[in-house]
Amino acid sequence: MELANNKILITGATAGIGKAIAKEFLKHNNTIIAVGRDKRKFKSLQAISDRIIPFQCDLANSLQLEELVLFIEQKHPDTNILINNAGIQYNYRFADEQHITDRIKHELEVNLYAPLALTGLLLPILTLNEQPAIVNISSGLALAPKKQAPVYCASKAAIHNFSKSLRYQLEESDVHVFEVIPPLVDTGMTQGRGRGKISPEQLSREFIKKFQKNRYEIAIGKVKWLKLLRRLSPALADRLLKNGSEN
Repeated sequence: MELANNKILITGATAGIGKAIAKEFLKHNNTIIAVGRDKRKFKSLQAISDRIIPFQCDLANSLQLEELVLFIEQKHPDTNILINNAGIQYNYRFADEQHITDRIKHELEVNLYAPLALTGLLLPILTLNEQPAIVNISSGLALAPKKQAPVYCASKAAIHNFSKSLRYQLEESDVHVFEVIPPLVDTGMTQGRGRGKISPEQLSREFIKKFQKNRYEIAIGKVKWLKLLRRLSPALADRLLKNGSEN
């Protein structure tokens, strides 16, 4: 993949992993359409570069999701890269949660429905441009889940398999389908959870090197060892992650 002169839509771009990836791509003369919920965070983001185009959107709101797609179709049809990064994680036990359907619905809307919908709706636009690509951010918990976050783990496992299947579907096309599989990353979502976190900047630097080389399944940091362990001893990998706090 060419690192320069792309127009890149990044969801969850106002903080954490999304912001770090946006800043990394800005170093290579790209334009970023930064999607986020919190309008207040756009000011600090735009202060970084005049090549950031903000768009406020709650991905769990279907009307706002449609408005985002319309915005791209009408104002930015030269968008060639979609990075599905936004995600939320609730830690709870099914037996104890009183408002379980609300939490299930919200988590799946943001983590699974939104990236699938954006991929399907924006694919016709991406394919009209040079170097089209889709990047899905999953998680090490897609490979081995933890007990505290069953819906999050399920949604990331779905993203992992969706990325593979979509890559199969598009292998005869010009569209590149990437998956980034992070370990525990030091973001607002993981505050107070676990140790040995990597920074969003570390993740973004490692990702962009592999992105340039067309490495389609990008395991970051400790996830490289987790993938190896899954092949050698799946049961051991499950035991290690069961009570863990991987992202």
